[in-house]
Amino acid sequence: MKKLASIVVLMLMISCSGNAQNSSKEKKSYKVEKTATEWKKLLSPAQYYVLREAGTERAYSSDLNDNHKKGVFVCAACKTALYKSENKFDSGSGWPSFDRAEKGNVELDVDYKIGYARTELKCNTCGGHLGHSFDDGPRETTGKRHCINGAALEFVPEK
Repeated sequence: MKKLASIVVLMLMISCSGNAQNSSKEKKSYKVEKTATEWKKLLSPAQYYVLREAGTERAYSSDLNDNHKKGVFVCAACKTALYKSENKFDSGSGWPSFDRAEKGNVELDVDYKIGYARTELKCNTCGGHLGHSFDDGPRETTGKRHCINGAALEFVPEK
């Protein structure tokens, strides 16, 4: 019995140390990096909450949700072009939604904050949290829905 207990304890120790090693991932560096103090000076409180703390704004609270003008949606933190207006659609979710991002400008990551894996979307230039990707977008295009916090975006109208 002691031998069995020893084996179980040893297996648990190996299992725990293996998981700890797998969960520690290296921090990615971005082209634009600032301290929290610098970001707080640059961003509004709502933008800071969403972009730097991975927060979520209330549904239907962003003016960009109903924006139907031609132009480009850029990262509110670093001004990187993220989404074209032609790829925006009304998902009924209460957040600006797009079926695709500008190639190479949006990073996909995994977020476990609510207890299960979701695809988190981040600005590939500054690492700012944008929102999440879902597979319930328009079937006639990509089938993807990039559900984006309006506070993470600024709109630049077409000239």
